[in-house]
Amino acid sequence: MDDTTLTDLPLFPLDTVLFPGGRLALRIFERRYLDMVCDCARRGGGFGVCLILEGRESGAPAVPSAVGTVATIVDFHAREDGLLGIVAEGGARFRVRHSRVRDNGLLRGDVALWPPEPARRVPVEFALLQGILERLIETMAPQWKDAPRDAYDDAGWLGFRLAELLPLDRDEQQWLLELTDPLRRLAELRDILPRFQKD
Repeated sequence: MDDTTLTDLPLFPLDTVLFPGGRLALRIFERRYLDMVCDCARRGGGFGVCLILEGRESGAPAVPSAVGTVATIVDFHAREDGLLGIVAEGGARFRVRHSRVRDNGLLRGDVALWPPEPARRVPVEFALLQGILERLIETMAPQWKDAPRDAYDDAGWLGFRLAELLPLDRDEQQWLLELTDPLRRLAELRDILPRFQKD
């Protein structure tokens, strides 16, 4: 693992897993997160998305998973309900080394950034997964419909997109996020697929 440490990263515990390269639409209404978004916009920095282990997204600070993903805000918009909407994109994964709660209830942490996964070409035994992802994107993820063909040949990209689009439970998604070998992630996804086949 890389030992690059990012200090004082704002953490946003959520009931969802953000994968590298993935997109996450959020509705922001709590003061602590409005302040966080303003600070990120001012500094040009990101925030950490971590799966909630205990607690809830709103109210008292939740207990987050130790491994999360740095999110960078790529779009802001005013929602019809008057709340702030943002779209964030997943970047590097990280492990939280130390965390603390600020006076406003915002969780912040010192995190060790993980290096990007090595580029690995998808072996022929996982070609079925490429076809499944193409079908999922057609029906569920129009944002990826113009993805270059090369992306489907990248084991990391293929695994992360399948992990976010297949109907997995959040603990499974977190486990797949934490795997550091893209080919092992594809093997695990292949082994999970029979669960979704109709009898």
